[in-house]
Amino acid sequence: MIPPLRTISSLLLPVLVLATLATAQAAAQTDEERAEAEFAKGVGLHQAGDVMGAIQSYERALALDPARIEARSNLGAALAHLSRFDEAIEQYRQALEVDPGQNGVRLNLGLAQYKALRIDEAAGTFQELLQTDPSLAAARLLLADCLLQKGRDEEVVELLLPRERQFEDDRLYAYLLGTALVRRNDTERGQVYIDRLFRDGESAEGLLLLGAQYLRRNDHREALPRLQKAVELKPELPTAHTLLGIALMDTGDRPRAMAEFRRELQRNPDDFEANLRLGLLLRDEDQVDLAGDYIARAARLRPNHPDVLYAQARIRLAREDLEGARAILEQLVSVAPDYEGGHVLLGTVFYRLQMRKEGDRERAIVEKLKAARTASGSEEPPPAGTPAEDPR
Repeated sequence: MIPPLRTISSLLLPVLVLATLATAQAAAQTDEERAEAEFAKGVGLHQAGDVMGAIQSYERALALDPARIEARSNLGAALAHLSRFDEAIEQYRQALEVDPGQNGVRLNLGLAQYKALRIDEAAGTFQELLQTDPSLAAARLLLADCLLQKGRDEEVVELLLPRERQFEDDRLYAYLLGTALVRRNDTERGQVYIDRLFRDGESAEGLLLLGAQYLRRNDHREALPRLQKAVELKPELPTAHTLLGIALMDTGDRPRAMAEFRRELQRNPDDFEANLRLGLLLRDEDQVDLAGDYIARAARLRPNHPDVLYAQARIRLAREDLEGARAILEQLVSVAPDYEGGHVLLGTVFYRLQMRKEGDRERAIVEKLKAARTASGSEEPPPAGTPAEDPR
């Protein structure tokens, strides 16, 4: 039987370090002994569910013995339990300054960074762990999820594919690797992991991955019901709301698409697709400044991505900065000469600048690209929000 899927947030539960109370009389105790007593009291309170009381005891123990790693690690765990992740991160870091070899503390540090949405920092921590112990399954899966959130699909495949035997029956592994493969358009290998996720019946992970595959084929109507059900079953799955938003956007339900992109960004403010597409939708509603904020975030994540350049040009155009839009679009069609929407929009800009010859040139390029697309049997449309025709 395949064990139940472990979510990312449950891969690691901080472990309390047990201690025994010193038997010396309180009046005769040294600082070290009093620290031991406070630490033991904190453990007892922590285990009993009194997290605030445990924090106070751990802090008193550390005031007496600042180098006590167990107290600092447990304090980090208690703070993380209260979602005080930045404080927890600081405690874990101080513990590692005393003893850098504490892999359990470093794993907790990475998890706190992950939950605080400090994804780049978390990825670095998990990479350090795997350098010291490549067999750490939790660190590998957490790192894969961090990389997936950043759109670094090739690295996800390189990280996970050689570990097939280690994760043979792990559905989270199948989901992460399958998602990366599908996003790379490696649908044949991706299908293997889709099938694995459906082996014991329908699952949110399998539905999400299957929906993503339909999106890659531009079959948004087939993708939509699968993605909707995946989100209903497990709304916390990474990228779930983004994928559903894309399907809704491409089937014409723009208000619901915007809501789904916002839900994804509440969980992960650095989701590239959610920032980019929400920015484009807001631009279409003439909320130019707000749209610019989301597109600027997408640009920080992938500064030279053709879709980012296209979106930046649309913002410039909305602000009547025709020369600024022209410069960005000329950069776009230089790095991505087959980007149909870029040529469409560049033609628009040329016509508005009274540069008819250049506008006609771009229009001719668009017609050639459309003809090539038709000849190849591709029905992929230009990017969302692209004008269908250039004004004369």
